[in-house]
Amino acid sequence: MTIRVAQVIGSRGGGGAERFYVRLTAALHGAGVPVLAVLPPGSYVDRELPEAVPRARVPMRGVWDLQARWRIRRAARRFGADVVQTWMGRATRLTRLPRGGRPVHVARLGGYYGVKGYRHAHAWIANTRGIRDYLIAHGLPAGSVFHIANFVEPPAPVDADAVARVRAGLGASDAPLVLAVARLHPNKGIEDLLRAWREVPPPAVLAVAGDGPERERLHALAHELGLDGRVRWLGWHRDPGPLYAACDLVAVPSRLEPLGNVVLEAWSHGRAVVATHTAGPAELMEACEGGVLVPPADPRALAAAVAALLADGARRARLGTAGAQAVRERFTPAAVVARYLDTYARLGGRRDVLRTS
Repeated sequence: MTIRVAQVIGSRGGGGAERFYVRLTAALHGAGVPVLAVLPPGSYVDRELPEAVPRARVPMRGVWDLQARWRIRRAARRFGADVVQTWMGRATRLTRLPRGGRPVHVARLGGYYGVKGYRHAHAWIANTRGIRDYLIAHGLPAGSVFHIANFVEPPAPVDADAVARVRAGLGASDAPLVLAVARLHPNKGIEDLLRAWREVPPPAVLAVAGDGPERERLHALAHELGLDGRVRWLGWHRDPGPLYAACDLVAVPSRLEPLGNVVLEAWSHGRAVVATHTAGPAELMEACEGGVLVPPADPRALAAAVAALLADGARRARLGTAGAQAVRERFTPAAVVARYLDTYARLGGRRDVLRTS
């Protein structure tokens, strides 16, 4: 049975969910699955998806955009979708499909969001066990809530000369290099990392790849803390692979982190991680000692963990190897796409897995 899948997303910018939307939709298309991308014109995902992926471009101006609601339903009907998967709140609220027939509406959640705006879906996919359990605890039927993790693409090779150039460009040819890849938002805890950096011994260099609403405030804070010569602000990087390959350690200082794609990306490059004990990194490290966990919003503990790992190359290597093995075993495109296809087949072909009330 061939399952036809429409993937609906309403955001224009690029964050963790949008990047994974691109990866998953492209992977499904590459696996021969009939897939339709329903997205705002000119958005990040519109630009980043391979041109061969069919699109229905729908401006989604807000959760009360009735024209968008009608256009999403029309696009799914014309495509002949068996499953319509929505991403995040706007697309989910705009997608209203009748029960008991085709297509099935699946809401994919990557955070601990209020369930009110998601209850009208027919089934739900959570990208962590913790989010799955949260949804069930908040009244969604257990038989219709599924857990499927994210995947990361195998990293492209980065040769020694390229690594040397990256490190030289960051002023870290002969110094330890710690990398943070994050949106500059309060939830990501970059302020805590800057405060911790005062206690990490020189000549270690901190590189921060990302952009966001906190940019100016964080730059000012780094200056206030006397860190101008020890922090490199790299801005948004479409491909941070060479940065992962060049660094010695990856820091994930989030105050709130439902999953932690950066942890998986770091592991895919064989890099150890120092992360806060938030929901996502803690779950990832339950079955894989690929790094060290510290309390969130605790700069002193973060500094101590970073300094200890920078001083112990053998331990960093062991942790990075364990992380790389976990990615190869559980977080590959093939493994995750297979889980999605199995779930789509169940939802598209068996109504008994769906709630009836």
